Amino acid sequence: MAKAAGGGMTLPTELDIKAAAPLAAELIAARGADLALNASQVERVGAQCLQVLLSAAATWRADGAELTLEEPSPAFADAVATAGLDLSQFTAPAQFTAPQLTARNS
Repeated sequence: MAKAAGGGMTLPTELDIKAAAPLAAELIAARGADLALNASQVERVGAQCLQVLLSAAATWRADGAELTLEEPSPAFADAVATAGLDLSQFTAPAQFTAPQLTARNS
């Protein structure tokens, strides 16, 4: 798996059971920052890696960080659809926290 500059990661061509643990480890290492996952070169996807990626999306959502999925390959999109999922489930939008206003004592 290659890391791109600026908070990006290119997913490998094979996301099978052997790739699940290394994928999880790289995602854990990237936690806490916005991250873009490029899925353009994915040729095979197993259920274990789908679970890892769904977990990452939930984690990024809980952390208030942004996780995006860029250029999903046809194979990736097909695997997601076959699993009964939607590509949007693999993303986490950035959460904007508005500054809190405090009342002043007069």
